[in-house]
Amino acid sequence: MALLEIKKYPEKVLKEKTTLVEDIDVHIQRLIDNMIETMYAARGVGLAANQVGVSKRVCVIDVSAVEEEKKPLIVLINPTIIEKEGSEKTEEGCLSLPGYTTMLNRAEKVHVQGLDRNGNPIDIEGTGMLSRALQHEIDHLDGLLIIDRISPIKREFFKRRLNKSKKLKASKK
Repeated sequence: MALLEIKKYPEKVLKEKTTLVEDIDVHIQRLIDNMIETMYAARGVGLAANQVGVSKRVCVIDVSAVEEEKKPLIVLINPTIIEKEGSEKTEEGCLSLPGYTTMLNRAEKVHVQGLDRNGNPIDIEGTGMLSRALQHEIDHLDGLLIIDRISPIKREFFKRRLNKSKKLKASKK
């Protein structure tokens, strides 16, 4: 297994809708293993394939580190949100936007369908952090980042802060 580079905003692959996985072959299995290792190394609760530069509908999620009860690692291929229920506003961050968090409204409960890593149908109902992680990773697979879910004013402020940070780093070189 290998650690993969997590792509950072504004890399193009993060804004593109990913393609369906047609064949769960050895390459997809290796990608899944590497994504799991990368997610844990980055101390994330989820990771989508396009966050590591692969435009496929694959994500991994493990909310155990932030949930009171132990939850199993989830591997989802070609996931789709079937149903959403309720609403809750919570702070959210992203491995592709290091150091940035924002308050976001997400559905309180979601029903997701997809395939597991063996190609078997999987049905997941998530609440709390699992619901948020499922929605966040599926957003990634659809080419959406958390900054796409904030107001235009907040988005502009984020972009200015990012540009200022880049200029500061460049001047230190």
